[in-house]
Amino acid sequence: MTDQTTHPGDTTGPPGETTGTGAEAQENRRQVLYWQLLARLFDPEEQPSLESAGLAVVKDLGLPTALLDPAASVDSVVQRHPQLAAEFEGLMAPEPDADGARDRAAEVRRAALASKVLLNVFATGSGAVSASQLARWQSDAGWLERAFGCAPGELRGGRPTGGGTGPHGSGTASAGRNGNGAGAPSGGPGVSPTGTGGRGALPGLGRLIPDIGPDLAAIEAGLVQRMRLREVLADPQLAARLTPSMSLVEQLLRDKNNLSGVALANAKALIRRFVDEVAEVLRTQVEKATVGAIDRSVPPKRVFRNLDLNRTIWKNLTNWSPEEERLYVDRLYYRHTARKTTPQRLIVVVDQSGSMVDSMVNCTILASIFAGLPKVDVHLIAYDTQALDLTPWVHDPFETLLRTNLGGGTDGTVAMALAQPKIAEPRNTVVVWISDFYEWQTEPLFASMAAIHRSGAKFIPVGSVTSSGRGSVNPWFRERFKDLGTPVISGHIRKLVQELKAFLT
Repeated sequence: MTDQTTHPGDTTGPPGETTGTGAEAQENRRQVLYWQLLARLFDPEEQPSLESAGLAVVKDLGLPTALLDPAASVDSVVQRHPQLAAEFEGLMAPEPDADGARDRAAEVRRAALASKVLLNVFATGSGAVSASQLARWQSDAGWLERAFGCAPGELRGGRPTGGGTGPHGSGTASAGRNGNGAGAPSGGPGVSPTGTGGRGALPGLGRLIPDIGPDLAAIEAGLVQRMRLREVLADPQLAARLTPSMSLVEQLLRDKNNLSGVALANAKALIRRFVDEVAEVLRTQVEKATVGAIDRSVPPKRVFRNLDLNRTIWKNLTNWSPEEERLYVDRLYYRHTARKTTPQRLIVVVDQSGSMVDSMVNCTILASIFAGLPKVDVHLIAYDTQALDLTPWVHDPFETLLRTNLGGGTDGTVAMALAQPKIAEPRNTVVVWISDFYEWQTEPLFASMAAIHRSGAKFIPVGSVTSSGRGSVNPWFRERFKDLGTPVISGHIRKLVQELKAFLT
C-alpha cells in the first residue's frame, strides 16, 4: 500500500479526477479500482470511502456504472453494451508488446472490466442459493474463464460449454486468443511462459491459470451445497434453469437415493446432459485412435476409396507419352486397410470414495468410449470398502453412474480380488487403477499391483483424471510405483487417453 493509493489528495489529483493524464495518475486510478474490489470482497466497512472515487473513474472511462454493481451479471452488461464482449475475451491473458511500451490508460480500462468479473465470481455472499443465482454465477465464471483465454467451463474441471444465457454467452464455447479454445496445461492460451507480458497487469498469470480452476470448482460446489436442491429439482421450471456441472452432478449422485418422482427424473436428466457433453469432448480425443498395425498379408480391397493415387502414378511413369502428353496406366495400386487386431482387454478400477468423484465420472465415460472401439474388451470396477463390477453397464456411463455409491473409506484389496481373475492374457491386458492410494492395507495391495506388472500386463496407476483439479497421491505409493517403473499419471485426462491409445494401437 502506498500513500498515493490511500490518500486521494496527492499532488497528482484525486484518483477519480478526469484531469490527471500522467502515468502516476493513471496508476492511481487503476489502484482505486482494485482497492475498491478488495474492499467489497473483504472489508465492507471501508467500501464507502472508495465508492465515489471508483464511480468517477468508471464514468471517466465511458464505461457503464453497472460494472461496480455485484447484482448486475456480466451477461446483462454485455446485453446492454455489446461492444464490451470483445474486451472481456482474453482480458487477463497477457500478450507481449512489440516495443515493450505500456498503455497506462488501457490498463485502467482493463482493470475496470477485470474487477467486474472478479467481483461477480468471488463475492458469493451467504445463505441459501436459488437456481437462478447458481446459473448466473456459472455464467459469470464462464466470463472469467474467457478473460483468462479459456473456454467457459474448462478451468472448473467440467467440459467446455456455453457460458451464459445472453447473446454472447450461449451456444458454443469461446475460443481463446490462440484460437483453439483450449487452455494449455502449462498456463493457458495467450500466456507468455513467464507470465509477464507487455500488458504488465498480471505478472505470473501463467502460473495462476492452471491453479485457479480448482478454486472456481470449490466455489461452485459451495453454491450447490447451499441450494435447496431437492426443492429445486421438484419444480421443473427451476430445474430447467440449472446448468449441469461436475459439482452439481456430484451432489445429485450423492443424493439420488433420497429423490423420487419429478425430482428424480429431473436429476437423471441433468446427469445425462452432463455425461453426454463430457463424452462428446472425450470422444474427439479417442476416435482418432486406430487399433492394430496394417496387415499386408491380406490383399487390399479393390475399391475406389482404397485407390493409392500417388503410388499408381509413380509406378506407371514408364508409360508416359511425351508426344501425347498422356500417362497410360496399366496397373492400379490400392492401399492395405486390413489390420492385425489382437483382442485387447482394458480393466479400469476406480476408487469411488468421496475424494475421487471427478475421476469416477470422467473414467466411467472414458471406459464407455473405449468399449466402443473394435477388439477392445473393457471391464469396469468401482470400489470403496466394497467392490462392484460395473462391466455389464460399461457401454452406458449414465446407468453406470446411477449404480455407484459415492463416499466411504478405501480398501483396494477388495477391488483387486475382482480384477485379478480378469487377466487371462497378460501381454494383451492393461489395468488402469485410479485412486489417491490412501489405503489401509498398503503392503498387500502394492504387492498385488507389482505382481500384475511382472506378469507382463501393463499397469497404469492414475492419481487423478480431472480437467484441472489438484490431486493428492499417497507419497508411499508414488515412490514405489516410480521404483517399479510405472510412475503415477496425475493431471489432465488427456494424459490417460494418450497412454491408452499408445497401448491399444
